[in-house]
Amino acid sequence: MAVVFLGLALQFVSFTRFLDFKLLDAQFSLMRTYWPNTFPHDVAVVGIDEETMRRLPEPIALWHPHLGRFLEAMASANVRAVGLDIALPESSYDFIVPGSDMALLKGLLAMRRGTPLVLGVTVAADGKPRHIYPPYLALAGEGGAGYLLWPVDADQTVRRFDERQGVSGTAVPTLAGQMARRLGANPQPGLVDYALGSRFNYVPLWRVLDWQASGNAQALHNAFAGRPVLLGSVLPFEDRHKQPVNLAGWEDNGGVAPGVLIHAQALRTLLGPGSIKTVPMPVVLLLALTGAMLLWLAGRRIAVGAALVGAMLAIMLVVATWGLANNWYLPAAGPMLAVVLGFSLRVGTEAWREMAERRLLRRAFSGYVSPHVLREILEGHLADSLGGSRRHVCVLFADIRDFTTLSEALSAEEVIGLLNRYFAYMTAAIHQQEGTVDKFIGDGIMAFFGAPNTVEHPSRRAFAAALDMLEKLKMLNAELAAEGQATIRIGIGLHVGEAVVGHAGSAERHEYTAVGDVVNVSSRIEDLTKPTGYALVCSAAVMDELENSEGFISLGEQPLKGHTPRAVFGWKASRNKEAT
Repeated sequence: MAVVFLGLALQFVSFTRFLDFKLLDAQFSLMRTYWPNTFPHDVAVVGIDEETMRRLPEPIALWHPHLGRFLEAMASANVRAVGLDIALPESSYDFIVPGSDMALLKGLLAMRRGTPLVLGVTVAADGKPRHIYPPYLALAGEGGAGYLLWPVDADQTVRRFDERQGVSGTAVPTLAGQMARRLGANPQPGLVDYALGSRFNYVPLWRVLDWQASGNAQALHNAFAGRPVLLGSVLPFEDRHKQPVNLAGWEDNGGVAPGVLIHAQALRTLLGPGSIKTVPMPVVLLLALTGAMLLWLAGRRIAVGAALVGAMLAIMLVVATWGLANNWYLPAAGPMLAVVLGFSLRVGTEAWREMAERRLLRRAFSGYVSPHVLREILEGHLADSLGGSRRHVCVLFADIRDFTTLSEALSAEEVIGLLNRYFAYMTAAIHQQEGTVDKFIGDGIMAFFGAPNTVEHPSRRAFAAALDMLEKLKMLNAELAAEGQATIRIGIGLHVGEAVVGHAGSAERHEYTAVGDVVNVSSRIEDLTKPTGYALVCSAAVMDELENSEGFISLGEQPLKGHTPRAVFGWKASRNKEAT
């Protein structure tokens, strides 16, 4: 259920919308670069640039004669339509420049003879439209005015064409929309196709006026014949707006391009394939839910799940880009996030479950096997099947001397308490050297070194553990003496060699153990600690692995019960201390 809510909620998060914007912009850039879509009889832009401002020094409000000549030039060039992305005055300016109204009206009359014209309508700071001087509007004809407005996304970027910008969402005519209508198109709301066509270049207004003044009809025809034309500002710091891609072919502006180019690109879209429609929300939600539920397909196979996630993300990107090229927009960020977050949730859930299982196993079995054995089991490095492998190990046997006599003076509870204290000290010493406690045999301990963790010289680990055991025995005996109890003595035997280490027993009950002659020999060497008087006795094979033999006394060959005699050595520091 949480996955379902996740997939739904992601569609309505502002971060998802932000990612959708960025993904859409990247798709437009990608398509413009690798799959350019040319546009026949493309929109032409006439730009009011800095050179135009220098050559026409009057304020733009007094440009009536220049605009009139521009319109006459367009009429003679046989253009398809003209749109003015500039604000015409609300009243006559003849009282300032006598004859200026007539100059502009002359141009408007020239357009009236058959070339559609749309005048731009601006909006004042209070939101009310700024009206155009009625005679100009009348000559433009029905549908001859459109608002210079666009819907702006949350990141202040213009991506959509939508005329529903009036009070309470009522539709108002826009410059691009009116031009498209007058050219026979039926504009519908949707995304502007920013992948359509190449970058715009502009013809400066001053040059158009020069061609018109010099009667260069051929230049006008070559530049504009059969094309819709938009006149607007291309000045560096005026009427600039954020766009998904840089539409200006003459500058690198970081996507903040002249507003006239937005009208031009919207007109391209409306006259071409039409506005890009958005895939219905139920379809997007279904994709998001499918993506969120993908995590269950992987189960506990994280690698398989990761491959599925990667494949689905790639498929979504391809489908979304293909759809965009075919005039459908799929907001893919939500479904893609649902895939990633859904899979992450599954991975996190499985990780939490695995950690919980490990904690449970650790609590349940930490007292039954040595820590590094349990670690190998939990990490999956130790096979759980019966059988084993041949390993080079050093086996340690330790036993309490005269324990039977000692226990006769104690109750059963006191015996168990004493053994537990003793084993706690001894196992700590063994585990410190990464030894594996194989089993407790009454008051005896069997341990081995070199498995499951392989070490180069297991005898060195075993010897270090044996010395630590003797030191810890001193600590235990000090505690027992302070409590008025009898102290204890131990014997330790070491032998190294090959053993089969693994799981022995049945499928229902088995243990991790070492089996082989090295185990038997080590047990018999431990038996020698009593007659030789040394608490620590080891074989010659152990001596060969130690870094030096200092501190050891050769005890010669000693008979071993049920085995051939072996050369053994006693640790002289243990003579007549813990041993009898």
